[in-house]
Amino acid sequence: MLDLESVRRSRARAQSLAGGVREASAEAVVRRVFALQAQDVAAADLGIRVRGRDITATAVRSAYEDQRSIVRGWYLRGTLHTVPSDDAPWVLRLLAPRILAATGRRYRQLGLTDDLRRRADHLLRRVLTAHGPLTRAELTEHLTALGIASHGQASFHVIRHAALNGILCFGPRRAGEATYVLLDDWLPGGQRSSWDPDAALAELARRYLAAHAPAAVEDFAAWSGLPVTWARTAWKMLAQSGVITESGPLTTLTVRVKDADDGWSTPDVRMLPAYDGYLVGYRTRENSVPAAHQGRVWPGGGLIRPTVIADGLAVATWTRGSGGRSVQVAAFEPLSGRIQQEVDKEREAVIRFLRPTA
Repeated sequence: MLDLESVRRSRARAQSLAGGVREASAEAVVRRVFALQAQDVAAADLGIRVRGRDITATAVRSAYEDQRSIVRGWYLRGTLHTVPSDDAPWVLRLLAPRILAATGRRYRQLGLTDDLRRRADHLLRRVLTAHGPLTRAELTEHLTALGIASHGQASFHVIRHAALNGILCFGPRRAGEATYVLLDDWLPGGQRSSWDPDAALAELARRYLAAHAPAAVEDFAAWSGLPVTWARTAWKMLAQSGVITESGPLTTLTVRVKDADDGWSTPDVRMLPAYDGYLVGYRTRENSVPAAHQGRVWPGGGLIRPTVIADGLAVATWTRGSGGRSVQVAAFEPLSGRIQQEVDKEREAVIRFLRPTA
């Protein structure tokens, strides 16, 4: 049976957040964690930075827009994530039907009938073919031709509907604003032709464990948004193929990637952005954030504050000053001299990332 500290360190290392482990590129980071929280664009970029080695904001944008090796869209739990581009089609095909079904009541409240959504999908495909990339405001203007209001949430849900159906995805930013493009045109290699739902479910579980183990089947269900019965089916398939090893309630991959730690000694301090996946990738929080301080990380209203971790354990929260010119750290308890030194280094790295010419 693994002790709590061993579990925490293994999880943080799997996320490229401990043991001196850092990936060399934005694509490598996203491939390692598989799905990076991306509701907030700046936070998503910082989530790549914290797991990488000297990755700049320019390099992150290039991965999105030049190499197109990573893509942002509605994937796990119907929320925005960044995933490897070549995984986006099969992840959508596996998860989108449940998300669309769960949104049915909201569609009805907004007057978005099945027929209207189908016509909107067709219109969005047509206008992006002719005029893309387009911003949300520009797409909304076209949608008014179908009687969809330009204000409120209707246009958002129609655009999200098209994304979940594999029609569009986020494309290049224009003057700091997101645009949308046709997914088939944007992603390298286009859509995959073969489809095996059981294999896709097992692969999603395997990728989760590669980035989060040791973890329980219920953790996978919470992370993916899938029913726990589906999660248990995935676990069973992985067990039958000898891919996983179970230790009590926790599971690991039988063969795990070995990272060179270059003689790294603790503590390894990292500054996680808001909503970071390391904090929401499991059912419970106790292993990453001391119970006495969870209210400072999760203050309510759906917020998850930027957090400082040392060897995977939260020791502080942090905030950005105006324009990224400064970073303030609020420690839960007085920090040791060694941890404070590492916090100072991370603070400067965050400022350089946010303001590379400063």
